[in-house]
Amino acid sequence: MVGTYGYIAPELAYTMVVTEKCDVYSFGVLALEILMGKHPGELLSTLSSSSSSSSSCAQSVMLNEVLDRRLSPPRNQKMIQDITFVAVVAFACLRTKPKSRPTMKTVSQELLHIQAPIALPLHEISLIELKNHEMFMGGED
Repeated sequence: MVGTYGYIAPELAYTMVVTEKCDVYSFGVLALEILMGKHPGELLSTLSSSSSSSSSCAQSVMLNEVLDRRLSPPRNQKMIQDITFVAVVAFACLRTKPKSRPTMKTVSQELLHIQAPIALPLHEISLIELKNHEMFMGGED
C-alpha cells in the first residue's frame, strides 16, 4: 500500500524515503477504514488539525458516531472491547511522528493478545481518548 494516495504516511511526502513506519501508517488508515466502512481521510484531517487538548469539535466525536452504519451495532461488551482495541491500535499507527508509531511486529503481537483498553459503552468513548490512549505510547524504532 505504500504510495497509494490516501494511505501515504505524511513523512513520505517530503522525504521520499520508504520505511517500515510508512507501512505502519498505511495499516492504521486501513484499520480505521474497516471500522468506518469508508476512507477516514476527513476524520484524520479533523483530528490532526486539533491538538490533544483543544478543539471541542474533535473532542466531541464519539466512537459510535464513526462506525460503519451498515453493520449492526455491537451486541455485547466483548465486541465493544474488540472494536475499541482496533481503534486504539489504528490511532497508534497513525501518529504523526514515525518513531512514536509501533512496529508491525508489535501490532501483530498485540492483535494476537487483544486486551480491552477501555471498558465503557461506545457512546462514552471519544476519538481523542482513543488517539491519546497510553497503549504503544513509547513508540518503537
